[in-house]
Amino acid sequence: MPLHRMYRVTMFVPPDHLDSLLEGVMREVPLTYGPYDHLAWWSAVGVEQFRPLPGSASLAGACHLRGRFSGHGKSPGVSVTSDKVARASLDAGAPDPGGLTAAHGTALYVGAVLGSAVIALPALAARAAGPASLLAWLGLVLLSVLLAATFAALGARYPDAGGVSTYVRRAFGAQAAAVAGWCFYLAPIPAGAPAAGMFAGGYVASAAGGGRATVLATAAGLMATVTAANLLGIQVSARLQLALVGLLAVLLAVAAAASLPHARLSNLRPFAPHGWAAAGAAAALLVWGSAGWEAITHLAGEFRRPSRDLPRATAAALVVVGVLYLAIAAATILVLGAAAGRSGAPVADLLARGTGGPARVIAAVMAVLLTLGVMNAYLAGAAKLGAALARDGAMPGWLAGGSRAGQVPRRSLLFIVGLSGAGLLAVAVSGASTHPLVLLVNSALVVVYALGTAAAVRLLPRRSVARRAAAAAFLASVALAIIIGWYLAWPAALAVGALVYLRRRERLPRPDPPS
Repeated sequence: MPLHRMYRVTMFVPPDHLDSLLEGVMREVPLTYGPYDHLAWWSAVGVEQFRPLPGSASLAGACHLRGRFSGHGKSPGVSVTSDKVARASLDAGAPDPGGLTAAHGTALYVGAVLGSAVIALPALAARAAGPASLLAWLGLVLLSVLLAATFAALGARYPDAGGVSTYVRRAFGAQAAAVAGWCFYLAPIPAGAPAAGMFAGGYVASAAGGGRATVLATAAGLMATVTAANLLGIQVSARLQLALVGLLAVLLAVAAAASLPHARLSNLRPFAPHGWAAAGAAAALLVWGSAGWEAITHLAGEFRRPSRDLPRATAAALVVVGVLYLAIAAATILVLGAAAGRSGAPVADLLARGTGGPARVIAAVMAVLLTLGVMNAYLAGAAKLGAALARDGAMPGWLAGGSRAGQVPRRSLLFIVGLSGAGLLAVAVSGASTHPLVLLVNSALVVVYALGTAAAVRLLPRRSVARRAAAAAFLASVALAIIIGWYLAWPAALAVGALVYLRRRERLPRPDPPS
């Protein structure tokens, strides 16, 4: 057997930068050995310890230590060696156990999934399919089960803050990951921010009057407020956001329970006034309600007992979210009847029926506060995502500013806000409703979920329950994509744009290294 000279290069890198570093190295040097290339090995997460002295400008000293703030300069890192490829295991090499319990995980999951869209989705679904929309809500809960099982398994097996993009990169490479990144960055916020603002505006109009002018003014005011807050670096704390979502859950439960005496079974007839196919159209609108199940999977190592607590948290969150979704959907149909599809503030209408008094004002205040928190968090995340994509070469470099921890990505932020403002202006000029905006958001979500679940089918062990759930979720995503129809032209255009950009970037001449 012939001997070959080999060189081993060992380096330490934060986990969030592992994939981009490997991609950059492989792009320059394919790391070939015999009939193989892209040879590398990475170990489990370790900890580098240091204490910044006066005058230092250490990035890691301001970073998070596996989800917890570290003021003493401990930073997580991954040891990368160019020898062979192996799977990293967070639980095997974690320096200390996390502090999250199943109860904490349940709260985080519910907070990630229950967003501002739930205050408007019941009316949108009822308008599309009438009482048959209840079937779509049931399908949403089943899809949530599949997605939660899939991403919980991926999070435990491949713990990383990159989420779906990381899984897609591992399974299909950098180009597919770039497509997922572009779809996340350029679709949910530009279309979702105006829609979320108009959802809250519907509640303000229900309490104060003013009709469509109030709806649009509220949306514009919310978008301006969160833009200013992000430019100034002001963020809603995680505890406050969790508290707002908790109040929303209480509001939904009270609305459903208080309005129950006014429910009428006769409102279920006719069950499918627009035909049975309309239930599919309602399902396409409800995809927004499934977003968020991938949000806390990167915290798998933070649980005290991940193998026990993460499944329990996932199951408990599924029960809470599923019960709330089905309860508010059933109450909307059974109590409001034919008027459900015409309601701009279905939860406020249910509260007014059940409790009277200042119910509409309370619902409007809650809707505005919740939307402020959700929009602020999502806009900040999208701005960071755009800067990170530009830093890694997946988007134009002028967007890369502010990608480091503690920095404000102003260019990326203003770019995404400009697109959102253009979307709101287009709706205002055309007189359109939130319906097309929701479908534009959902078209990108189903593409991302199709990529993520396809990656899970490739990455998870054969014959495992999670892999079967991923396969079923992939088929459901494809079916929803077919139902959404021509709105898929938007994520398709984004995919083409991402691939063309990467291809042109690869063809650009590289500067010679300094001698």
